[in-house]
Amino acid sequence: MAHVVVLGGRPLSGEITPSANKNAVLPILCASLLTDQEVVLQGVPDLTDVHKILDLFVTIGSQVDADWASAELRLRHGPVLDGGAARLPSGMRAAVLLIPGLLLRFGRATIADDPKGCTLGVREIDPHIEILRLFGASAVHDGEAIVLRAPRGLNAASHWLDYASVTATENFLMCAAAADGRSVLVNAASEPHVQELAAFLFALGADVSSAPGARLTVQGAPARLKGATHRFDEDHHEIATFLALGAVTGGEIAVRNGAPERFGLIDRTFAKFGVEVRHQDGWSRASAPRRLEVGRPFTPHLMQKVEAAPWPYLPADLLPIFIALGACAAGSALYWNKVYEGALGWTSELAKFGVQATLCDPHRVIVTGGGRLAPAEVESPYIIRVAIALLMIAARIEGRSRIRNADPIRRAHPGFLENLRRLGAEMEWEGLVA
Repeated sequence: MAHVVVLGGRPLSGEITPSANKNAVLPILCASLLTDQEVVLQGVPDLTDVHKILDLFVTIGSQVDADWASAELRLRHGPVLDGGAARLPSGMRAAVLLIPGLLLRFGRATIADDPKGCTLGVREIDPHIEILRLFGASAVHDGEAIVLRAPRGLNAASHWLDYASVTATENFLMCAAAADGRSVLVNAASEPHVQELAAFLFALGADVSSAPGARLTVQGAPARLKGATHRFDEDHHEIATFLALGAVTGGEIAVRNGAPERFGLIDRTFAKFGVEVRHQDGWSRASAPRRLEVGRPFTPHLMQKVEAAPWPYLPADLLPIFIALGACAAGSALYWNKVYEGALGWTSELAKFGVQATLCDPHRVIVTGGGRLAPAEVESPYIIRVAIALLMIAARIEGRSRIRNADPIRRAHPGFLENLRRLGAEMEWEGLVA
């Protein structure tokens, strides 16, 4: 595992163009398997998980042309591919999104390893198996792996999700695009990256439409799916992260942002810590006083709250960023992760910086800042945004801190430390293996 050494206490300022959202890039890469025509993807970040999927494509015989200097990929999954070589990549949750394309191509897919990503808690496979069965696939556990078969293709289906799962919604969308007929999903997730996948499938030729009540309708037509060109949106997670880094260090970072309409609730959450966000001419900026303070509610005897849940709530992936802001601000706030039950255990590490954190239960933590902070060596779990949150606190504190096991950052943010150094940071990787 690699670590990050931070020499903090330096304001970060300047301009930055964020990368595309990993959570949009990986599903769209998987969806490219649904067509045998050329797919051109622009603005593709150079990430480890991207390379895992591209390695699979090369193994099965797909044509992959990557120009990393221009961040463009050209993919063509021709009519003759090697299904026997198809094995889901390990260590990434998005691997399950390859299954609809593999079933369409080969009539068979195998889940040989537990498809998992960040250590956020239980990431169950059952909702995906349920969806695949609804579309006509069989699923059998042979003692070593789950074997899925759909030798006659997929059939249109209707489903009502137990909860608005992003990955289950994406799997449904891809199965529906690969099935002849009209499919309907109720209680669908609506995160920006889900919307981006739906737009890509529409460009391929699947008729995707939404209706009130979190309802998606897909008119699939696998025989008519064609090629497409898609340019990825900027990652709203990365935009918010850079804004927070500027604010917490007493600087101001201007971040390119083509979709400020997605930031209404994110902006209001920043305001709870005295941070003002402005959007103008395609750029976003956050301004904050050097002394951050948690705003007090007008309702007597209530603590400030930051609640994270499925979109259009505050994204759960951003909750650690706001915990880091609160750790550096005077006052107390309650942080509530309504999605994952294993995502807050890391907050005990805040004590090493001098921050008081009280874990109420697996979903809620109270953080009290405003005391004297000191540099520290802290341990990050395998959660991308937690490693960044710990880095944020270290960047505010004068002195040398060390974030152990920080390499999950590279799964979502290409050149992250290099970008921060251009903004004035002094930090470097330690023990990084290329």
